[in-house]
Amino acid sequence: MFNIVRVRFAPSPTGPFHIGGARSALFNWLFARKMGGKMILRIEDTDLERSSRESEENIKAALKWLGMDWDEGVDVGGPYGPYRQTERLDLYKKYADRLLAEGQAYYCYCSDEELEKERQDLLKDGQMPRYMGKCRHISAEQIAAYKAEGRKPTVRFRVPENQQILVCDMVRGDVVFDSNGIGDFVIVKSDGIPTYNYAVVIDDALMEISHVIRAEEHLSNTPRQCLIYDALGFEKPVFGHISLILGKDHTKMSKRHGATSVDQYRQLGYLPAGIDNFLALLGWAPGGEQEIFSVAELIKEFSMERVAKNPAVFDIDKLNWINQHYMRQLDAESFFAAARPHMIDAGYMTGDESGAMLDWLKKVVLTAKEHVSYAAQIPDCVKMYFNDDVIPEDNDAAAVLQAENVATVMSLFLRGLHDIDVLDGAAVKILFKSIQKTTKLKGKDVFMPVRVALTGNQHGPELAEIIPLLGADRAEARVKSGLAKAGIPLCKE
Repeated sequence: MFNIVRVRFAPSPTGPFHIGGARSALFNWLFARKMGGKMILRIEDTDLERSSRESEENIKAALKWLGMDWDEGVDVGGPYGPYRQTERLDLYKKYADRLLAEGQAYYCYCSDEELEKERQDLLKDGQMPRYMGKCRHISAEQIAAYKAEGRKPTVRFRVPENQQILVCDMVRGDVVFDSNGIGDFVIVKSDGIPTYNYAVVIDDALMEISHVIRAEEHLSNTPRQCLIYDALGFEKPVFGHISLILGKDHTKMSKRHGATSVDQYRQLGYLPAGIDNFLALLGWAPGGEQEIFSVAELIKEFSMERVAKNPAVFDIDKLNWINQHYMRQLDAESFFAAARPHMIDAGYMTGDESGAMLDWLKKVVLTAKEHVSYAAQIPDCVKMYFNDDVIPEDNDAAAVLQAENVATVMSLFLRGLHDIDVLDGAAVKILFKSIQKTTKLKGKDVFMPVRVALTGNQHGPELAEIIPLLGADRAEARVKSGLAKAGIPLCKE
């Protein structure tokens, strides 16, 4: 019996860190923190062709950005290291040699061509492909012949026959597998590198992992791993296989559903708190109706008992709604800091601004705060401040400038604009009230033509925010240009 909760996140560094991997890491991290346990970060880099230190660094950076730390593992160390699989090869060999000596594993000299033929024959007969045990009882003479040919053997685990393998799963309950449908499987490849199903058992057992929380796709691997645990006399952890993540069309999530890597969301200007909150709700259901959770609240509320069996749907609209909440919570300086790289990319800033220009830019950016879901949307939201050649966004907007009384409203607006001593939001509101009182028009018939002339849009930040930032001269120029394009003369006087 394990004395303390010890969970691990063990990614393969073979590419960008997938958002599904981040969800698995988060569930492990929340469970460890909830239970007062330990979180271990192990790197499974035995895919020598595809693994890279660059991908490893990407994973670690993404985890840190999301606010997840680890108590043991790469970079941190600990009493059960090394925490990178390619640095543990001697351990895998030690236990493989033991299984060979005990007759629980054997050398297999079958070629790839022979294995593929066996696979195709089984499929042709309507059977599940599996290794049929050709080398289980191979003779010494045959071994010598294979060696003479230069064949390098793999090591296969000898699967016991007629056994029911029970997996007690925190999410799926008891799942039973038949050993006869598994077939003897490779645990060490011909180059001496261990396979996943073998290495993961050695690592989890020696690191005293108490709970294995991972994606549902690993459930089919679990009976093989249980057999190795039993063969070596290791205590099995408690398993919990969390659901797949599907796109809104209920197919497996892929690039066609949008960004799939954590780094893509970081570059788009999503906030770690928004991503964490959203990922926690992908497959886990809180007890009540609450949907916005701080990290502290997630730790307090999280439980594997409320993790669902059914696939989770990645709803980008839900993510945007959650992230928008956190964007609105940012103070002015933090919001500007989030916007800054995107404003530079859009060409609206150089990054070297100071003084009055920097103050103006901060005010401009802040007008987007209630209107964006993530920071990459900010430049588009504030582009009106950087281009005086205003064009109505659509026919409906253009029609606003053709309405009756537009010339009167615009004339009163321009006259009143230049009578204002201090152009601020309060003064703008007073001006519109004055125009409405003079013309006896509804509020919308007063401010909508001005909005379209100034911005080209019928929606957006309040005019009381926009006009002071444009200034009287730019506002006047835009109104006159807009009316000229629409063929509407200003009233004289």
